[in-house]
Amino acid sequence: MEQYEPDRLSPAHVAAVRRGLRTGRAFLTRRSLLRSGAGGLLAAGGLGTLSACGIPPAGKAQGGVPAEDHSAKEKKLAFSNWTEYMDVDDSGRRHPTLEAFTRRTGIRIEYTEDINDNNEFFGKIKPQLAAGQDTGRDLIVLTDWLAARLIRLGWVQKLDPANLPHAFANLSPQFREPDWDPGRAYSYPWQGISTVIAYNRKALDGIEVTSVSDLLDNARLKGRVGLLTEMRDTVGMTLLDMGKDPGRFTDDDYDAAIARLQRAVDKGQIRRFTGNDYTSDLSKGDFAACLAWAGDVVQLKADNPDVDFLVPDSGYITSSDNLLVPNRARHKTNAERLIDYYYEPQAAAELAAYINYVCPVDGVREELAKIDPDAADNPLILPDEAMQAKSRAFRSLSPTEETAYETKFAKLTGA
Repeated sequence: MEQYEPDRLSPAHVAAVRRGLRTGRAFLTRRSLLRSGAGGLLAAGGLGTLSACGIPPAGKAQGGVPAEDHSAKEKKLAFSNWTEYMDVDDSGRRHPTLEAFTRRTGIRIEYTEDINDNNEFFGKIKPQLAAGQDTGRDLIVLTDWLAARLIRLGWVQKLDPANLPHAFANLSPQFREPDWDPGRAYSYPWQGISTVIAYNRKALDGIEVTSVSDLLDNARLKGRVGLLTEMRDTVGMTLLDMGKDPGRFTDDDYDAAIARLQRAVDKGQIRRFTGNDYTSDLSKGDFAACLAWAGDVVQLKADNPDVDFLVPDSGYITSSDNLLVPNRARHKTNAERLIDYYYEPQAAAELAAYINYVCPVDGVREELAKIDPDAADNPLILPDEAMQAKSRAFRSLSPTEETAYETKFAKLTGA
């Protein structure tokens, strides 16, 4: 078990945060914050402030410490999630799937949308977790790289498979074996996030785009290509295009991908690196083609018939947001029952129809078709077998790799 030490932002991370403040990217959407490897707007202040205030690091990782489970006597659980990441009714105040769970089980859910940024939220719960104390939360949702960190530190509880029959049976194959949680012993995906190539058909004006190579090398697209400020997505897609596995690459492979991207930058091929604000460039046609996140493309396609997407033959990058039970949570069994509930096809379909992210639940198509036939046929929400086969995850990074890789990427992007 690794010992916890306070995070120290690399110069690259600090530069990325400052750039976000200058451009306004830091204030765009939940997606922008969620995908920020640097920790988003409050990363620099959040963790740094905790250290400055004298909250010490744990002398020893606590290591998956359970508490006495009060689930049988206390029919409740506290669930922390991101904003706009749950179905709501027409009033905007009620969550139909959560209410259906309560009616069935009698378990009352204290649902709080208090996650705005991965590192900011980590700063909230770190003092209690480091001290082996209850965070006051039974279930949390974190992006894969931060979920991996909490698992390494021993700050989340191992899940009981006996309470997760639907989750075990219905988890989509593409999410089953992340290198940071083999066999999903500590986590289950809430939703998936896919990185694809999006394009504006009108702006392309007949130019064929089928691969990342086309983005980087086709001279007819010079100055009209967008790449992402998220290192894992841009470098991961480039590695795939080069025939490398983002789950198994070496330092030399990474440097080769950076060098390839640098050549495209040097010749003016890349208009700019963006966060979530690529959506405006793509809709207006300032970007003829770009790397994009699937959830955004679903909405863009609905608003602009010229916008569409493609999955390169080389594959695409998939990441996930994940459900975890923190150490000392009082209602672990209740939390596991809620996780399992969202792996039942009907509940999963209702959630997917509302939020339009990649649904990690197999067998949901029939139920989703009853609610929204277009969503059921959309491979960005329900990837078919061919698309799932092209899915690849960016491997976990050590702290040393994280700093080195982000520094090189920041130099490339001008952060």
